[in-house]
Amino acid sequence: MKIYEQEHIMKKKKTNSAVLGILSYGPMSGYDIKKFYEQNVAGFWSESYGQIYPILKRLAEEGLATKSVHKQEGKPDRHIYALTKNGREELQQWLMEPTGRHIGRHETLLKLLFGKQISVADNIIQIKRFRDLQINDLKEIEILKRRFNSEEVDDPNMPFWRLAFGYGEHVNRAYIQWAEEALAALSKMENKT
Repeated sequence: MKIYEQEHIMKKKKTNSAVLGILSYGPMSGYDIKKFYEQNVAGFWSESYGQIYPILKRLAEEGLATKSVHKQEGKPDRHIYALTKNGREELQQWLMEPTGRHIGRHETLLKLLFGKQISVADNIIQIKRFRDLQINDLKEIEILKRRFNSEEVDDPNMPFWRLAFGYGEHVNRAYIQWAEEALAALSKMENKT
């Protein structure tokens, strides 16, 4: 099997498992799942509607989720999916598997590799944009933390959510620190020219 095919299979399994994980919180529609992504995990994971609905269909076909149709007056029917026993077992199995190496795609770093092709001032603009995005992400994490701390105090998932938020905070702070160091280095380069 080619490396590309292996990566595609692993990505598909992670995507399926992410949806199973969200369904572990309770029955949801595709819209509910997309909303969950946007409100709770957008900083580190996302799926489009174009991915979610085929995943839900496949999970139901494989017996990992059930599908029920709820009639609504004046609106399209709601298709609600729920985790099955097999789905929960599949999720638990995935949760126990070792996590692979994270290879992120950082466009800012890719552009920086070719930074000599534009002015130092333009590189500074790119790094400032990157830093500002990280600052905004950090603010969003703080908002999520406050919301979860005020609304979900007794939820048994809270200790795990706090760990995930902590990771996001550390990563964003590290990105901001790197950006500040990069800006200082670029400023020195700019002053030499």
